[in-house]
Amino acid sequence: MQNSKAMALSAALLAAAGELTQRVHEGVVARGFADLRPAHGFAFARLAPDGATVTELAAHLGVTKQAASQLVDEVVRRGYAERRPHPGDARARLIVLTERGWACTRAAEEAAAEVVGGWCEVLGEAQVMALWESLAKVAPCGPVRPAW
Repeated sequence: MQNSKAMALSAALLAAAGELTQRVHEGVVARGFADLRPAHGFAFARLAPDGATVTELAAHLGVTKQAASQLVDEVVRRGYAERRPHPGDARARLIVLTERGWACTRAAEEAAAEVVGGWCEVLGEAQVMALWESLAKVAPCGPVRPAW
């Protein structure tokens, strides 16, 4: 692939990711969660399975522990998460989503489904599934970080 085509593909992927992030955020706000920024959603994605420590969240977001701690303070203050004793480390605290945090996560999932549904209308469901499978091959795992 020539450099100009590689740059064009890179730009298209970044534009799609930016548009997806913005539209999911708008969907979350429309569903009653107006006190959050898109960065909070990236944090919720890490907290959702089983919680995380501030250190783990910082690594996921690609920020300092201090920045992650400030973000945790915000979501705790707003009732989206809470600090609990860590079951395996008495020195650490586990940050977990509250019911409000889970409700916001479900709102983000609904908004994402709407966006992807729009892609299916334009490209067809088979092509969207092929896109997903292809992207999973080149980016199978790892943190999805906000563009601060």
